Amino acid sequence: MIQTPGLLLTILAFALVIGPLVFIHELGHYLAGRWFGVKAEAFSIGFGREIAGWTDKRGTRWKLALLPLGGYVKFAGDMTAAGRSDPDWLLLPAEERARTFQAKPVWQRAIIVAAGPAVNFLLALLILAGFALAYGDARTPAVIGQAMPGTAAATAGLRAGDRIEALGGREVDTFEDMVRFVKIRAGERVRIDYVRAGQPKSVDAVIGTQEQRDRFGNEYKVGLLGIAPTDPVVRSVGLLEAPVVAVRRTGDILEMMVETIGQIVTGRRSVKELGGPLAIAKVSGEQITLGADAFVFLLALVSINLGFINLLPVPMLDGGHLLFYLIEAVRRKPVGPEAQEWAYRGGLAAVLALMMLVTFNDLGNFGLWRHLAGLIG
Repeated sequence: MIQTPGLLLTILAFALVIGPLVFIHELGHYLAGRWFGVKAEAFSIGFGREIAGWTDKRGTRWKLALLPLGGYVKFAGDMTAAGRSDPDWLLLPAEERARTFQAKPVWQRAIIVAAGPAVNFLLALLILAGFALAYGDARTPAVIGQAMPGTAAATAGLRAGDRIEALGGREVDTFEDMVRFVKIRAGERVRIDYVRAGQPKSVDAVIGTQEQRDRFGNEYKVGLLGIAPTDPVVRSVGLLEAPVVAVRRTGDILEMMVETIGQIVTGRRSVKELGGPLAIAKVSGEQITLGADAFVFLLALVSINLGFINLLPVPMLDGGHLLFYLIEAVRRKPVGPEAQEWAYRGGLAAVLALMMLVTFNDLGNFGLWRHLAGLIG
């Protein structure tokens, strides 16, 4: 039976995911700017027309805007919310000019920009460290308990007791490492390096494809090698080790993100799998019905995604600004205003095109295009 969280719960869950994560991201920029003496003129959650807000004693306008799909901190000297410089900042009185973003050394500007993604990663690390403390660290040995009949593992001749050393040339330490590798490589041929009775061996195998359907009716195709583990091993984790486990898990998540994006770029995975705000809203509603643990873990995943995406070297994003600062540090002078203008236009076009693509995908996943085709037919 398919279960749905309902529209109101989905909207609430989406707000509970995006709102705090955007606030934390922008708070990173704000606090770093304040640390270096930069005046913040506006701190906005959302874009467009202001719904509510107030101005604090420092002159910062804190506001909630109509379109809740992001946010920004507008510093003194910025012409737009995207951080483009106002050419008139040099005409300001000396005291005001000293409090503008552009007046700060390039290393301080870089820290202010990088602080947003950094706090997103920090939040994810805190969440994952908490999970490690509460539930331990799964470290099941990469030893085959059973090669399921009819699967890729059985076809390749693997059997109980074999220890997997590497998949596709990548070293494997635990059974969980194997699962992560196989899950995103359905249909791919890989080399399996393993040890049997003390003797190193290798064999090629084509990872199988398993179609899964969850309680919400979502269908997935995941890779399946067909290996059952030995008895699961979960180690308890202390307070000092928890951050180490969290860093490793964050690295694993980032690695899977980069690999899946690479698969989309190279055509091994469909662009239809890219999702946007509507997909996040849908998943948020589903996860909140599964309980607090599932929802908080989703917060960590989205926070990592938000930090990663903002570090991409695309103008309009934090990574684009950092790229400009790197060039400035090397050249010992800023990138020319005309080059910045064209870069921002190109970055804006790329971001808008991506938003259109993911929104088209989201609407398709919701069945809108099938419904319209049925009406037309």
